[in-house]
Amino acid sequence: MKTQVAIIGAGPAGMMLGHMLRRAGIDCLVLERRDRAYVEGRVRAGVLEQTTVSILEDLGLADRLKREGLPHDGFSISCDGEQFRIDLAGLTNGSRVTVYGQQEVMKDLFDAAPERDLDVVFDVEDVALHDIDSSSPSVSWTKDSRSHRAHCAFIAGCDGYHGVSRSAIPAGTRLEFEKTYPFGWLGILADVPPCSHELIYASHERGFALASMRSQSRSRYYIQVGLEEQIEAWPDERIWDELALRLGPEAEAHMKRGPSFEKSIAPLRSYVCEPMRYGRLFLAGDAAHIVPPTGAKGLNLASSDVLFLAQALIDHKRVGATAALDYYSERALARVWKAERFSWWFTHLTHRFPTSTALERKLQIAEMNYLVHSRAAQAALAENYAGLPLDA
Repeated sequence: MKTQVAIIGAGPAGMMLGHMLRRAGIDCLVLERRDRAYVEGRVRAGVLEQTTVSILEDLGLADRLKREGLPHDGFSISCDGEQFRIDLAGLTNGSRVTVYGQQEVMKDLFDAAPERDLDVVFDVEDVALHDIDSSSPSVSWTKDSRSHRAHCAFIAGCDGYHGVSRSAIPAGTRLEFEKTYPFGWLGILADVPPCSHELIYASHERGFALASMRSQSRSRYYIQVGLEEQIEAWPDERIWDELALRLGPEAEAHMKRGPSFEKSIAPLRSYVCEPMRYGRLFLAGDAAHIVPPTGAKGLNLASSDVLFLAQALIDHKRVGATAALDYYSERALARVWKAERFSWWFTHLTHRFPTSTALERKLQIAEMNYLVHSRAAQAALAENYAGLPLDA
């Protein structure tokens, strides 16, 4: 089997890249170790930057997003029960974000694949990358106990943090930067109206909380918990009580309680792999970097990665140019590190760290007070939250 680009992973990065390449007439094959229902059902991000929305619009995949997505011109921060609002639109000359769950993005990407001749192979096993530092790389896998191999010109590793692509880069070449946070997020989904029409990020003496949503009738909430916590110790009533306390009286007054239908605890991590290119292998999305969910940068970083990569591959296809391919890693990492910095900063601002000293807590309070009273500080937060320009 031959294809021009083999894409490992059918998450947001892999599928968006596949659609971009097929629209440009570039043959590609997407390999995914899970089935469609699993990939589409993963509960992930729900806040899209304008860059991500623009990509979906440009691909002709934003009809449902326009109907069902929730545009937000701002969000609130609650500090020990007292709220103040960050006016995204007013502070950034009209920038906004759109709430539209990753599950919905995946459904749109998958539904459109057959009519656009985007070949996606699910339930593959034993994926291996071969000769990635040569001009003739290939990818092998098994499906239904049969062996397959695709010879290609390039490989896009979009298979996430636990995928095989990153490990194909020799250890001596690969630099990895990582921070594991001493807590996680306990998240729930419930079919109840949101307590606010915009997101609320809460910093409380008992820990962080977030009030979010997926629609006007479906709410997504998070609370900071220790890594040792077990789901069984958190019945719905306890979670609602904790949310009401941490989010503050204004949010509590509008909070509708109800049974959760999804509940999980996710650890927080900051991670970057350099470089994002080795030979004919290019990493994108979670295969190359992980950010804490504070600030919702994960999916949006994946979008800019594959936009840069698609532009480079299309440029190579049309005129044989290699400059954009050679510059891909540097270009993508410049944006990645800015998002890593912002997510790290926002996490430290809003969470309580069990090892914080009295000095560090005083500095955290000072940082929050500065943010409340400084338009310049709020503008910097708004600019980063809404999404920096692609090559800023």
